[in-house]
Amino acid sequence: MTLPLRIAVVCYPALGGSGVIASELALGLAGRGHRVILVATELPERLRGTAVRFERIEVPTSPVFEHAPYGEAVACHLVELARREPIDLIHLHYAVPHAASALLAAAVLGAAAPAMVVTLHGTDVTALGSHPSLHAVTAAALEACAGLTTPSRYLRGQAVDHFGLPAERIEVIANFVDLERFRPPPRREPAQIDALFGPAGAPAAAGPVLFHVSNFRPIKRPLDLVEALARIRRTVPARLVLIGDGPERAAVEDRVHALGLSGAVRSLGRRRDFAGLLRHADGFLLTSESESFGVAALEALASGVPVFGYRVGGVPEVVAESTGALVPCGDVDALAEAVIAGTTDPRRRAAMAEAARARAEALFSMNLAVERYEIYFRHVLARGTGTAAPAGPTGVLTALPGGLGATTGTPNRGTR
Repeated sequence: MTLPLRIAVVCYPALGGSGVIASELALGLAGRGHRVILVATELPERLRGTAVRFERIEVPTSPVFEHAPYGEAVACHLVELARREPIDLIHLHYAVPHAASALLAAAVLGAAAPAMVVTLHGTDVTALGSHPSLHAVTAAALEACAGLTTPSRYLRGQAVDHFGLPAERIEVIANFVDLERFRPPPRREPAQIDALFGPAGAPAAAGPVLFHVSNFRPIKRPLDLVEALARIRRTVPARLVLIGDGPERAAVEDRVHALGLSGAVRSLGRRRDFAGLLRHADGFLLTSESESFGVAALEALASGVPVFGYRVGGVPEVVAESTGALVPCGDVDALAEAVIAGTTDPRRRAAMAEAARARAEALFSMNLAVERYEIYFRHVLARGTGTAAPAGPTGVLTALPGGLGATTGTPNRGTR
């Protein structure tokens, strides 16, 4: 008989990135009957009132410290948790510093340590994790973990290059999307977005409405959005809705003003309710110079909105040719041409929208991702290793559809 697992999930509680994936995964695992404890400095908003138990990491502050010892506090909490009650597996999201915290906790617990699995999310590999001040410890900690996952083949390759890890030790399990929250409307109503640009009843522009969601960091190249819009508007009266906030937002708004585009751009800041607007857009713009996966693009696809962006990182694993268009990074002219071609032909736009939703349903549902993680967790536990995993292909996920980067072999579900 296959029994429920006892899983602790460690993550950053922020609304974006790894915190969202960790929270949704914890919720999905709990929904399948597993006992899940989320360990973080704050309870993610998504988990309020759910079956997922929350334990707060208390990080001490003192005039002695220039920076609070977060990594050590995580390790100590995991030690105390594992000593207090049986835990089968600890799933840590984002390697810095969580992989080192796992290594430290395992060293303290010894043979009693639960299996440690780390999911890499992007900059914990390509930026922070590979920084000289963090690289040696992060690499050693990842090597010692019982399991490693990435959301894309691209990021698996980066982990191999940056940390010298064997590719066969890293399982690729794609990120996922809430198909109920992000879904096409029964009927597209551009008026839902027109109201952002003028009073109700005012004549609306006939051009496409474009959408962008990000944290407006330099790596997202948000100024390219404005340059692309200026070029698109030479042909059609396109408009752009911006969701999010960050260090580049002011520069973007200044550039909008400088190019005389103030009437065609609405910058709404952080909004959790943007899904209701997104589904009525004609296209989604993604101008990042690096993306390990592209969750924002996936949310657009699930909403039936074609994606136009740069061919970087893991984005081509999410956005297919039938669901939008990808161009070389920084080629604003090519991006503008792709948007015009994809949004001004109603039949082509409708075909891309249908293909976008179908791709999200087939490959990136939460149920599929949760099942893939569950199988992988049982495989790790069946190997009987708490920290260091033996080299060799895992081959644990080939039985499931949509297995991006799956290796060969037979699934081992294991029991407890």
